[in-house]
Formats: sequence, C-alpha cells, structure tokens
Amino acid sequence: MIRHLVLFKLNEGVERDDPRVVRGEAAFRDLGGKIPELRFWELGWNVSDRPIAYDFAINSAVEDVDSLKRYLEHPDHRSGVALWREFATWVVADYEF
Repeated sequence: MIRHLVLFKLNEGVERDDPRVVRGEAAFRDLGGKIPELRFWELGWNVSDRPIAYDFAINSAVEDVDSLKRYLEHPDHRSGVALWREFATWVVADYEF
C-alpha cells in the first residue's frame, strides 16, 4: 500500500471562508467516493494555532504506485488541484506502508 499525504498552506490573506477555498474543500471532500483507486480517504482542517502548522490535510491510501498514478491523473483530482492552485501551496509525501 502507498500512503499519500498532502499538507496545504493557504496563501497570505486567504481565509477558510473564502468562496474559492470552500469550493476547493468540497471538490476534495467528494473525491473519496469518486475515484476507485482510493482505499482510504480522510481530510480536515488543522485545529492548532502553532505557527509551523499547515492549514488543511489529506491522508489517503492506494494499493500501489500504478494506482497512485491513476489517482493523480483522474480528471476529478486534477480539477480539484487546479482550484487549490489559486489560493494555496502544499507539500506531498508518498510512502509504502
């Protein structure tokens, strides 16, 4: 199995209630039921006020590297990524477990 972790940082001046952010969260929230390669899917907003913390996280899992590639290329994933590019940056880690 491959764990796919993504941590998002909202751009300076962008708040969670920004309509772009609301649309972006909704787009990613829906992916869990749309992409068959996903074996595990959870996401949520950071609850701490630590200055080093990121704002939003996705924790997911797929069977293997080929499944990860199909997930990343899925049109619904790509459209969600396009939304988030407008208001955030992120870091990714993919590892076997």
